[in-house]
Amino acid sequence: GAGTSGRLGVIDAAECPPTFGIDPSQVVGLISGGHETLVLSKEGAEDHTDWAIEDLDKVNLTENDFVIGIAASVRTPYTTAGVEHARSRGCRTALIVCNKVENPDIEPDILIELPVGPEAITGSTRMKSGTAQKMTLNMITTTAMVLIGKTYGNLMIDLQARSEKLESRSRKILMDFLEISFDKADELLKSAGGSVKTAIVMHKLSVSKSEAEERLRAADGFLKRII
Repeated sequence: GAGTSGRLGVIDAAECPPTFGIDPSQVVGLISGGHETLVLSKEGAEDHTDWAIEDLDKVNLTENDFVIGIAASVRTPYTTAGVEHARSRGCRTALIVCNKVENPDIEPDILIELPVGPEAITGSTRMKSGTAQKMTLNMITTTAMVLIGKTYGNLMIDLQARSEKLESRSRKILMDFLEISFDKADELLKSAGGSVKTAIVMHKLSVSKSEAEERLRAADGFLKRII
């Protein structure tokens, strides 16, 4: 997307790897004007349809990809050009807009309309439109991660514990899920190489780290298929 819409897309994509343990290439956020536009508004960037094509070509689209365009309205050139280009490459596509659309010029596979109504400050779509877009993106990515086995119930069992906060959260998940002490959770997490999911399998099945990892691979990463 462009402007606020693009920033929200980049934010949501950036948060998926630490939360769900995926490779950064699996969910990619693109904003018209590039990363500089994340911190410095570049008015007019949304008008460059050629930038959308260039940006999508850089990520090597395949027919297995799903491309979501985000815009306050269906008139944003960068976003609509990106959706059209993705369709031409055989990708499934969706378009999120913040109003009702009649007879759209483009035909995404899925059109998500969020009729938020007039903004508190007319035309400032970073307000209600941006908030609605953020919530919608959260729902889409979270649902996708649930469907590919990155959660168990409401627990983020594939989080990447790369900070003290996330290490603490990992131990807390193990303590609650396995009903074990802090010290046992800490020891188990270290034995599992920091992987909550591996630690759970090790404890539940009384197996080694390598055996737990092998069982997870055989189950395509779905913990519920193992325990």
